[in-house]
Amino acid sequence: MLAVSEGASFEAQRQFRDLGASNILLKSVKPAEVEQSSSQGFGPPQAIIYGLTLADITTIRESIPGINNVIPSRIVKKNLWNGGNQMNSDVVGTAVDYPVSRNYNLRAGRFFSESEVRDNANVIVLSDEVARGLFPIDNPLGQSVRIDSDYFNIVGIMEAEGYSNLGQNQAGSSNAAPSRVFIPFTSSKSRFGETTTRQTAGGTESETVELHEAIIQVDSQELVIQVGEVIDSILARRHKDVDYAIEVPLALLRQAEESALRDQIVAGAIAGISLLVGGIGIMNIMLASVTERTREIGIRRALGAKKRDIILQFLIEAVILSGVGGLIGVVLGIIIPFIISAVWGMTTIVTPLAPILAFTISGLIGVVFGIYPSMRAADMDPVEALRHE
Repeated sequence: MLAVSEGASFEAQRQFRDLGASNILLKSVKPAEVEQSSSQGFGPPQAIIYGLTLADITTIRESIPGINNVIPSRIVKKNLWNGGNQMNSDVVGTAVDYPVSRNYNLRAGRFFSESEVRDNANVIVLSDEVARGLFPIDNPLGQSVRIDSDYFNIVGIMEAEGYSNLGQNQAGSSNAAPSRVFIPFTSSKSRFGETTTRQTAGGTESETVELHEAIIQVDSQELVIQVGEVIDSILARRHKDVDYAIEVPLALLRQAEESALRDQIVAGAIAGISLLVGGIGIMNIMLASVTERTREIGIRRALGAKKRDIILQFLIEAVILSGVGGLIGVVLGIIIPFIISAVWGMTTIVTPLAPILAFTISGLIGVVFGIYPSMRAADMDPVEALRHE
């Protein structure tokens, strides 16, 4: 139980750290009333303009000290083609610092360069899944994929892992989407424009979003939360509707750590109750054993055994009883998390100290709950014990 709880806590905190403790993530969000109207087909087809703009980013950068970098991103859904192979993917138009800011790693090749961003170059970096889908046999590096009528030269392949599970982009897919591909921000803007169209119940709807995401990198972690609050106030003044969202990974990380601490306290309380019940069970077993072995105790006392000998005997038995139970629990506590990880893919963590601590506590439970039965056995009158049938 503690291994699963610790694993879930570790995974959640890792995801927040992957976003960058010194980063602030801004996102364009369709206003709720617009989303509801378009989903229900109310009114005639319309052109919707919402979300973050380059002017927002410029204002934020010029108004707030302590910001060392801003990484804009545009995200559009597109079909990628390599001959007869086709995949639908999020095409992320962004800057050269994007993979570093999100802790993404390259499996092969490179990310695009500053000069390629300036030149609106048709270069692309594929995720591992897209690379395998479009090029099941060939090496993708140096080859081209087609998006609409444009061909993009493949310069790099991202690792399969390294995608954060947090957040939703404009197209509604998770940041963890392994089908993402990356092109220069300028290329995305010049090739695809800022307006996308889609069919709705009422006809054709067009959406204009200048920026889907922006990563604000702050000089110091100590300033992150304050900078996030200032950004929120700036965007609130510049936007009539709440068509943006702000994620502060550091604040979310602290919330995750607090939640993990609460989970550990609850898990510890449950474990404590289980130990209490187990200890009472051991005490009852030992009391029954004392009653059944009354004559044996009387004989030992008659032959010269002292009270401390009787106490030690029953304490050792109680510790052995609880120790065997603890050993079984430790073995199961090590095996079951591995089974959970293998079958369900969940992250589980068994720390080296946990088995030692569990076995030690089980021994202490035997001592604590074995004292009363041992004292009761030692306090028996030898004469009365010998008369016991």
